[in-house]
Amino acid sequence: MAVPKQKTSKTRKRKRRTHKKLNAPNLVECSQCHEPKLSHRVCPECGYYKGRKVK
Repeated sequence: MAVPKQKTSKTRKRKRRTHKKLNAPNLVECSQCHEPKLSHRVCPECGYYKGRKVK
């Protein structure tokens, strides 16, 4: 069996895990109703995208 010769230090372990995190969603203001929405998506409140009614 493969067994590590030395203990992995806290610093090395934490360096390896630096990319495992959640990112906050990129919210922008809707041009029609001024509610926050995800960019490049139809506004869930008013149904507009790029100034046109979609829903």
